[in-house]
Amino acid sequence: MSEVAKIRAEIETEMDLFEDKFKEAMSSQVSLLNRITFYIATRKGKQMRPMFVFLVAKLLAENNQVNERTYRGASIIELIHTASLVHDDIVDDSSKRRGFFSINALWKNKIAVLVGDYFFSKGLLLSLDHDDFDLLKIVSVAVREMSQGELLQLEKARNLNLDEEVYYDIIRQKTATLIAACCAMGAASIKPGSKEVEVFRKFGEYAGMAFQIKDDLFDYSEDRVGKPTGIDIRERKMTLPFLHVLEKASASQKKWLIDGIKKHNKNKKRVKEIIAFVIEQGGLDYAQIQMNQFRDKALEILKAYPETVYSIALSNLVNYVVDRKI
Repeated sequence: MSEVAKIRAEIETEMDLFEDKFKEAMSSQVSLLNRITFYIATRKGKQMRPMFVFLVAKLLAENNQVNERTYRGASIIELIHTASLVHDDIVDDSSKRRGFFSINALWKNKIAVLVGDYFFSKGLLLSLDHDDFDLLKIVSVAVREMSQGELLQLEKARNLNLDEEVYYDIIRQKTATLIAACCAMGAASIKPGSKEVEVFRKFGEYAGMAFQIKDDLFDYSEDRVGKPTGIDIRERKMTLPFLHVLEKASASQKKWLIDGIKKHNKNKKRVKEIIAFVIEQGGLDYAQIQMNQFRDKALEILKAYPETVYSIALSNLVNYVVDRKI
């Protein structure tokens, strides 16, 4: 049994019921839309985000019993996440998602944009239809932050004037904010208006920061596909390993690195040389340390709560974020 399957086992009943409710939330009277949503639903990923929602909710709930607001919160998050993935594939001109053809590859950009918009609206309406205004605020803030983060990254990729502080700002907005929203949703569904909503939002933010740094490390390491990919370099994304090495490099080394990512980012040989240089100069080691620090901050928050199967599962999920191979 995989690590994720072991964690999911603690909330298996809730996750199974959630999947039924999520499919219902995606449904439409347009047959084309239903075909596309069926395609998406049958190619779901690990569903880490709804897992965060349910584990936080069960940790805080009396007798560990979640409610309908918890299910709605998880569905809202998954609808928004699905919408963002559909739109990301359009922006990145990506033809594959989790090894399968992306929506834009199969149905073209125009339909993919409208499908993403549909999921966004369904997520927002799901909260409005039940007067869950606190959940609506959580997810609306997340959508705003995600959009700003993506735009900030595109702006910096164009100008190549990124530093470590701005890098953290980008990943906090574009990735960590949605995992933060998951955990805030779980808390708000059980204890609306309580201090736990902000406590677990912060917990999710730390876990999300660690998650994105791990993703950035995959570009330089051999964990995911048996060799470094260099995709971030080819897309002119300056991630933490690169930024750390750039900051401490000599003037000539900086010029070589910037020229490489600016003018030679499509040159496989040059990309390979940059990867080797970043590894040799300790870029991966530095990023690993920062990632572990974010993980430790998340785990520290959990120490304030009684040790139960749900707090242990949350700890295991945070550890999985940094230990995963894919």
